[in-house]
Order: sequence, then C-alpha cells, then structure tokens
Amino acid sequence: MATTTESKLKRLYSHLTAGTPLTSEDLAALGISADLAVHYVRAGWLERLARGVFSRPGETLSLHPSLLLLERRVEGLHVGGKSALSLYNVRHYVAQQETLHLYGWAAAVLPKWFQKHFPSEYHRKRLFKEQPSAMRQVAPFENRAGAPKVSSPERALLELLSEVGVRQPLQEARELMESAYTFRADALRDLLKACTSVKTVRLCLQLGRELSLPWAAKLDAKKLPTGSKRAWVSRTENGILVLKP
Repeated sequence: MATTTESKLKRLYSHLTAGTPLTSEDLAALGISADLAVHYVRAGWLERLARGVFSRPGETLSLHPSLLLLERRVEGLHVGGKSALSLYNVRHYVAQQETLHLYGWAAAVLPKWFQKHFPSEYHRKRLFKEQPSAMRQVAPFENRAGAPKVSSPERALLELLSEVGVRQPLQEARELMESAYTFRADALRDLLKACTSVKTVRLCLQLGRELSLPWAAKLDAKKLPTGSKRAWVSRTENGILVLKP
C-alpha cells in the first residue's frame, strides 16, 4: 500500500507543473482517490486551497494555470476590458497592484483562493450577440497552447467602454483610447454590429472621432446599432454624459 501510495505521489509531482492548482477530478484522473488526497493533505504533500482544489505545498500559484482551471468552471470566462488592453501594452498608468478584470457569460463568484492570490473582479457581461462556446474575438493569448483566453484589443476596448458610467471613469477610458491608434477597423465593425449596448456603440464612435483615430473614419454609423435618434444621457461621477446618435 505504501509503495502504491508513493508511486502515485511521484506520478502526481512529475505531472504537476509548479504553481498549478488542480481539482479532485484531476487527481482522480491520476488514480488518486478522495481519501488518498485527504491523506496527502494531512501528510503535508498537498495543500488544500478550497473544497476540491489543491496545489503543491509552499508554492506560489501561477496566474495562467489558475485561469485555465476557472475556465473549466465558469462559462465563457476570459481576461477582458482594461486587463486585456494592458496585455497588449495599451495602458495609461501602471498601478502598484492592478486588479484583474475577468468577464464571463454566466453569473459567478470568483473563489476566495483565486482572489487571495490574484486581486480580481468578475463581470457577467453579454455585450455581443454570441454563444459562450463561440465568443467573438476571444482566444488563447497570442494563440499559444495552454494560454488562458483573452479578448482581442478591439473587444477589450468595447468591454471597457461598456463600464463607463458604472465603474469605469470616462476620462481614463478616453486616455486609454488614445493608444488605440492601430486597432483594426474591420474587427471593430464586426463587434459593433453585434453589440447589444447602444451606449457602447455611440461612445466608441464619438471618442474615436474626437481623438481622430484612423479606424473611426472607416466606420459608418448608419450601418451600426446606434439606437433611436434621441440622445443617450447618463449621470456619471464626472458629470452628465451625452451621446448623440
């Protein structure tokens, strides 16, 4: 029994990359039962992060494998908005400890073990006409194998703009857009056509024109869902936001 237990532990350690959390299902796939997992925890060979989630003891968790674990549990989860823009070097300033902005299709609460290691916010957002299994312009970062899913720069911009007036200051969004000079007009056009938020569409077009961004001149507002002919008005912490059609 001891020999079998040791061989399973060696197989686990050889299989597990440093900083990678794993679930009870992952352990079961390696032949480690729930009872044996409890034994490993008590013996100090595994650390229990939460019910059904473990890691090797004394290791700092890595972000990418932690995100991959969450993707299995939260439908449509991906890095988006300001955090995705930062990955593409679109940023206004670097905070001492940036909050990680995650987006998903379904209502969810980020687990405490994840937030402890990675200060983060979760946004349940259905900003586009799409399905969680085929989200528009969401893919593994830089198309690398084993990388977490991240919004394209264009989608991340619209996710950011959708939060203006809610939890995203308009001035910061505007300053970030100043770095969106090389964004793809065709990608933005496809996303805007499928966008369910009139505010987001109008804000993108208005700021794009005000900042004289090259892609803004290539977008035909008449072919985009800008809503009725009435102005969209909202009170924000910076004052009244008026978006004309």
